[in-house]
Amino acid sequence: MKVTATHDPVSSVDVLLHGHTPLLPPVFRGPLRRAAGLTQRQVAQAIGVQPLQILRWEAGEAEPRPGERRVAYSRLLQGLAQQHPHVITSTAVP
Repeated sequence: MKVTATHDPVSSVDVLLHGHTPLLPPVFRGPLRRAAGLTQRQVAQAIGVQPLQILRWEAGEAEPRPGERRVAYSRLLQGLAQQHPHVITSTAVP
């Protein structure tokens, strides 16, 4: 999903349909973070959670609750996907 500084109708529709900010699937989360050279601790500090939460979100064991942290994590993932599109195209979705 493409993120721009302008209105993103796809994200807006997803919020209406699903009631929350959409996230990239877990299969992309760790690879995107690693492609950017970020640690789980760095991401956790930026979002305001414990590193264990990032581990669980990347493993698909949990999802961030609706709110500012979910929005921040979604924005991070989408930004990393724009910076590292090869991760999305080279990572197989189960």
